Order: sequence, then C-alpha cells, then structure tokens
Amino acid sequence: MNDTAIKNYCIWARNELIAGVEARMRLYGVAEGAEPAGATAVGGRALSPEETGWRDALLRAAAEEGFDHLRDRAAYTWFNRIAAVRYMEVHDFLPSRVRMFTRPAADGSWELGSQAADEALDVEIEGADPVRVAELKQAGEDGPLFRYLFLAQCAELSGCLPGVFQPVDACMALLLPANLMDPDGVIGRMVGDIPEEDWEDVQILGWMYQYYNSEVKDAFFASKAKETPDTIGPATQLFTPDWIVRYMVQNSLGRLWMLNNPGSPLRDEMEYYIEPDETHEDFIRIGGPEDISLCDPACGSGHILVYAFELLAKMYLERGYREREIPGLVLSKNLHGMEIDPRAAQIARLALAMCARGLDRRFFGRGVQADIAVLAPVALGEGDVPQGSALEKRKDLLDALAHLDEAGSLLAPGEGDLAAIREAIELTGSDGLFGSSSRERLQRALSTCETLARRHDCVVANPPYMGSSSFGPFMSKWVKKSYPDVKSDLCTCFIERNLSLAKVGGFASLVTSDTCMYLSSFVAMRTSLVENNTILTFVDTRGTNAHPDVFDANAIWVLRHGRLDGYEGSYFKLNHRIPEKAGALLEAIQNPDCGWFYRRDAETFKQIPGTPIAYWFPHPLFNAFVEGRSVDEDSDYTGSPNITGDNDKYLRMHWEISKKDRGSKWKVYSKGGDFRRWYGNLFHVIDWSEPARRFYLDNKTSTLLPERYWYQGGITYTMLTSGKACFRYIDDGCIWDKSGPVICRLGKHLNVWLAFLNSKIAQQCLDALNPTLNLQVKDVKALPLLNGCDQLEGSPLVDECISISNQDWDSSETSMDFKRHPLC
Repeated sequence: MNDTAIKNYCIWARNELIAGVEARMRLYGVAEGAEPAGATAVGGRALSPEETGWRDALLRAAAEEGFDHLRDRAAYTWFNRIAAVRYMEVHDFLPSRVRMFTRPAADGSWELGSQAADEALDVEIEGADPVRVAELKQAGEDGPLFRYLFLAQCAELSGCLPGVFQPVDACMALLLPANLMDPDGVIGRMVGDIPEEDWEDVQILGWMYQYYNSEVKDAFFASKAKETPDTIGPATQLFTPDWIVRYMVQNSLGRLWMLNNPGSPLRDEMEYYIEPDETHEDFIRIGGPEDISLCDPACGSGHILVYAFELLAKMYLERGYREREIPGLVLSKNLHGMEIDPRAAQIARLALAMCARGLDRRFFGRGVQADIAVLAPVALGEGDVPQGSALEKRKDLLDALAHLDEAGSLLAPGEGDLAAIREAIELTGSDGLFGSSSRERLQRALSTCETLARRHDCVVANPPYMGSSSFGPFMSKWVKKSYPDVKSDLCTCFIERNLSLAKVGGFASLVTSDTCMYLSSFVAMRTSLVENNTILTFVDTRGTNAHPDVFDANAIWVLRHGRLDGYEGSYFKLNHRIPEKAGALLEAIQNPDCGWFYRRDAETFKQIPGTPIAYWFPHPLFNAFVEGRSVDEDSDYTGSPNITGDNDKYLRMHWEISKKDRGSKWKVYSKGGDFRRWYGNLFHVIDWSEPARRFYLDNKTSTLLPERYWYQGGITYTMLTSGKACFRYIDDGCIWDKSGPVICRLGKHLNVWLAFLNSKIAQQCLDALNPTLNLQVKDVKALPLLNGCDQLEGSPLVDECISISNQDWDSSETSMDFKRHPLC
C-alpha cells in the first residue's frame, strides 16, 4: 500500500472538497449576509420551488451548527461516500454490479469514466427513475447524469447499510461539488493517484480517514489548545499498524481459542502468537466461537475489529459453520466496538460490512449491522430525574453522561448506577409530551450504561493519546477524580479501563506510551497491575516509534485480568537498535536466544523502588535492590536545593568575580553542566551574603538551601543529562541548586559510591528507574550498592580518576584554578 500517495491525496481531497462545497454554498446563497430564507432567486439566478425549500433547510442547519461546521460536515460526507463507493466498485460489491467511477479500457484494465453512465439505460439502481435517466442520457448531459446516478447509488446503499450510509437528503445533495470526475477532480485524482491494487485491502478505508484528519490534528496540537467535544475525536484518531494489531489480537483472542483448542490448526496462521506458560495458566472456558465476546472500547475506524473478524471467521470455519452464516454470527455475537467520533464509527461499520460482504454475497440484504456504539451525550436535566431518587444523588454520573462525547468508554458505571437509572425510569410517568421525552432520555442513559458495564472475554484497543495538558475543563477535573493513578494521559487511563471491561481471567491488549513503565506518577498503577493482574506478553519499543503519528515510544501490553502466581511473561526489547520492529518481533518469537527476548515474573519488579517494568534486569540486579544498601543510607542527601529566584542578580561566572571576593561574599555554585565524570563543571558562583540569603528565604520564587548542607562537598551530578548520567567529586565550600545536587557526608564511602555511580551497572539501573533526560534525586537515592563494592573504599583507582579529571579541568582557562596551558 502506497501510504505516501494515499496521505497526499487525502489531505488534498479534504481541502478540495471544502472548496467545492463552499462554491456550492455561494451558488445557492448559503452564507452569512445572503438573501433571507424564502428567496426565489440568488445572485440574479432564479431558484425552483424545490431549490428554495432545500436552501431554506440549509440555512436553518447553518444557523444551528454554524456555516463552517455545515461546510465541513458536507465535505466529509462526500469524501466518505466517494471512498466507500470506490472500494465497493473495485470489489464488485455494488448492488448494480456496474462501476460508478471507472470504465473498461481498451487494454482490459479500468480507466477514469463512469461505466454506470455509459450503460445508464441498462443499469438498475434502486430509486433511480428510468425516465429521468433516459432524458439525461439522450440529452448527452454526462455531468448531470453521473450526478444523478451517484446520488441514487448512495441512496440505495443507505437502505442496504443504514449504519454506514445515512440517507443523503436533497439539501445535502445540493452541496455535492461539481467536476468531481475531471482528471484533476476529487474522483479523478482518487482513481489516478491511488493504484487499484491498494483498494484490495479494507485497511485503506481507515488510513484514508486518519489522513483526511491529519491537518486538523496537527493544527490542534500545534495550537496548544484544550480539547473540546468537536476536537477530541479527530485529534486522537490513530490507525494502528498491522503488525501491532495482529500481535495484540493473536495473543488475546487467538490465545483464548488455543487454550480451549490446543490442537487447532489456527496456530499455524498466527505468526505473532506466543505460546503460553501452560504450567501456570488458567483461562475462561468456551464451548465454541459463538461464546466469545471481544470489545474495542476506542475502536476508531475499526482496524482491530476487522482483523478480529478475520480470525473469528476461521474459528467458525474450523467448527464446520457454513461460510454465508458466519458474518451475521460474528457481527451479532462476537464483536463490539465503542467510539465517541461518529465519523470513525461509520468507517468501522463500513469496514466490517465489507468483510462480511466478502464472505456472504447476500449480506447487504440480511439487515445485520456491526455493534458499534457511538457514545453520544445524554443530558438529563432536573426535570428528567425524579426528585428524591437515587439517580438525583449521583451527580458525577449525570455529569459524565452529559459529557460522554469526551469521557467516552472511560465512564465505568457500576451496578448501583444501573439500578439508580432503572428506578428513575420506573418513577417517571409516560403520560404527556414531557414525561415521554424524559423517559426516552433515561432509557438512552440506561442503554448506554449497560453497554459500558458489559464485560468481555477479550478487550483490545489502541486508545487515544492525549496528555493532561490538552484536557478541557471537564476532562481535566473528571479524569483526576475517576483515574487518579493514571491521570497523566488518556492512553494510560485505558490500562485500568480495559482491565475493568475484561472478565476475570479475560485478556486486555492495548498500546500506550512507554512513560507508564517508569515515571513516578504511575507507581500506584504499576503496583496494582503487578499485584492484581498478570503481564502475559509485553513489547517495548522505547527509543523509536513503532506507531506512526505518536509522540512517544510505545509499550504494547497483553494483560490478564487476575493474578497468576509464578507466571513468567514474555518481554521483547525492540529498542532503537532494532530498526524493523515487526521482523525483530517475529525473530524473537522464533528464536528466544536472539538477545532481545526475556521471560520474567512481574512480581520481581516490586523489588525495585517504584516497581518499574525492568524486565531486562538480570536476577542478581533484582536481588541487589533487596540485599544491597542505598546511597541514602550512607549519606545525607536532600531534594531541597537552593533557588535564587533571580539568577541575573545573584549568580555570576567565577571569572566575573575577583578571587578575594570569591571566598567571602561569593561561593562556588554547583549547577550541573555538560557530560563530565569525576571532576569539573564548576563555572558559577553565588551571592551568599546575609541580604542575599534573606532574599532566598523570604521570596516566594526562591528557596534557601537548608543550613546543614552549606559548604558540604561530596558527589555532584548533572540533573539534565544527554542520556548518560555523570557523577563528579566536589570539594567542601560549595552551594548547589537542583541542576547540580550534591550527595554529602559520605565519609569513607565516598570513593566506593563515586565509582559505582559512574559504572555501567548504575546506568542500567537508572535506565529502568527513569530513562528520561531528567535525573531525579529519588532515582539516585534508590540505587543499590552491590555486594563486594566496599573493597573500593579508599581505592587509589578512584583517587587517580579524580586527579586525572582535575588536571584536565584545570588545563582550561575556564577553570577557577587555571595556571597555564599544558602546551606552554
């Protein structure tokens, strides 16, 4: 699939369709300041009575939703219809069995042109008036004829696939852009720019939706704006790469099937399947494929559901079901999706319908729809909720229901919530207009909450990625309250939510950013995950993006809801040294000795402070965190540095101050610096006079270093690293800030700790505790001194390293103790 061509086309097509719709709006006076409703002429052009009515309806819609919103909605409507019809004509799925956008070429291929228009007198499209078709054909009006047939085809498909093709009324038809079939038109470019073979894969529909939104998404994040119900859907849409989808589905849905059917030939068709630890594995028992329930709670355009459909179809075939009955069973019994973006949900339904039509040529007439729930707001006002009812007291639930187009499937209603809504329905009368409408809204709330409360055997998702800094007012408050342990990003909230959607013993697969593996803000989440659930398989792609269009690296989880004691999960370290992730994963599955495959019991992660997912640690290193002593035990070390609050006034480079003033008013100031070990990086001095210290103590933006740390030497380091930590000896007499903290009062342990902190082992530990560029005090405090290291106390080797580094530092003119250049 030519991703670049598809992306370039979709971005261009969006802008072209918007411009085309705008031109139609201007033509019919659907714009601010245009002729009022009821006008029979616009810009000197007479309107028919029908056109006047259609125009009036568009003006009402624009008044309700805004002209720009109406324009964008119309543009996407036609993009969606055009892409769907193109896919179906390539696969010969159109009911007429005649192509709409291409015609047979002399060489046997297909070229731009409408076969339907060429053969219009013989084409049967439900709803198309043969008399009108004949009139247009005989008049030689190719453009109007194509337009008429295309609109008729869309209308016919809306009857076949109501969840995919919502009916296009005459008002929206008025906004269908002109010249679509020109070689440089939207359809012409689609046929010319995207090779026909790319339409063989149903995934193209999802990619096209993501690329259509790509400029909108980029503009949202570039603006630093807060999300709104209108922006959160498009801004968080990500079409998941195929290998990630296969890995997640094969090791959840496929795993469930193989555990229940160990001899299944399906094993040979799952290239990313990882054999379970049968000694410890307990699992949900199923009688057959009809018993399986799989949910994608953030299904987007349906890539995960599409592959799950493929795998489920093979399960049914294995059990002897007839091919034509399989699609209806899969869509009605097995697959369930939830989504806040109606457009994405529409694409997901379309993709699944295409999968179904591939197995059952009569599927369009069977009335079966994919179970994709669009989570729309249910606003229950005071008049809808009976006074004194249990529901009235559940303010958080009512608030979340009213913002369901933001909270989406993260809303996790409990049995008490469902009971409260049912009670409210019973207490609400159905008499009169108001009682009926209140009851209807309560029924919608109940139906939505029942969908959200359902539990599944497998929950698989590529959840939305959005940091808390982009949350709007509602989400900012609600996520903190509902998901306090994972509130930093929507994707990490779904770790908790996917597990709660899975039955006990069920599987939860998802992609998240890698930061939840180690950041301190996720300690509670990791601890709960390890203590209460099981990590079955884990793919770590830190150092590069396995996932296009994601800002961080990825962690790809397959979890079991419920703890399996002693279970050793499978871990794959596909870091920046391995450029081709899918191939590296396959190699590791086939060859566990490849060097990037590990087996670990997640219980061992608890031995490390903060419970980081440090699966690559050798067992002796895990033991060191238990048996070894920390730097905190051997030193006096604080996380409260000095902050001047006004560096321009109170800090100087040491060469700006005379030597006689340097020892009294001005003190050496440790402030980090570039990568350098053992000694050096002493450039700054700080005003340490009485008035200055009083300012640091009293000013709101300042902090005074606690007095017991004044003038204490020891080991300093650079907080902002370039990837590797560097620790240096520093003499007594210094002051320090957060950029260059000092570990002091080490006594006889100074040499051993300096040697250990500059070792590869310490770096390996820090990579697990916090592999970011900011080296935190708590992470250094957690480092364990290995047994046998004490023999380095007073070691001349450490003293020699310090001396060599000191001499090198003093050979530079920027050193306080510079005497002369070594070459002089």
